[in-house]
Amino acid sequence: MRKYFGTDGIRRIANTELSPELVYRVAKAGAYALSKHTDHVPTILIGRDTRISGTLIESAMTAGFLSYGANVLKLGVIPTPGVAYLTKKLKADASVVISASHNTYEFNRCKVL
Repeated sequence: MRKYFGTDGIRRIANTELSPELVYRVAKAGAYALSKHTDHVPTILIGRDTRISGTLIESAMTAGFLSYGANVLKLGVIPTPGVAYLTKKLKADASVVISASHNTYEFNRCKVL
């Protein structure tokens, strides 16, 4: 896992190193792991920033989570603290923020909260 994950998620050049296929597989694995630790269908929130690659990554991630039977709530464009707040408020099992913060436009990141 260390191959992909840094200290706070997977940060790569979007649609090349951070491909839709990779994001799909990671999301599917995440939904699988969550389902093993709960007695219900996991609910996962996804928020993103305004980078153009965010919608592609969000779609691949949603497909991966749904393919393992998780519930997904897409929050749209929202700051990381907003996603963290809604995760607790809505009692979601997990959440992901798609944002590369201060990196240049070609990068993006999937950060699990």
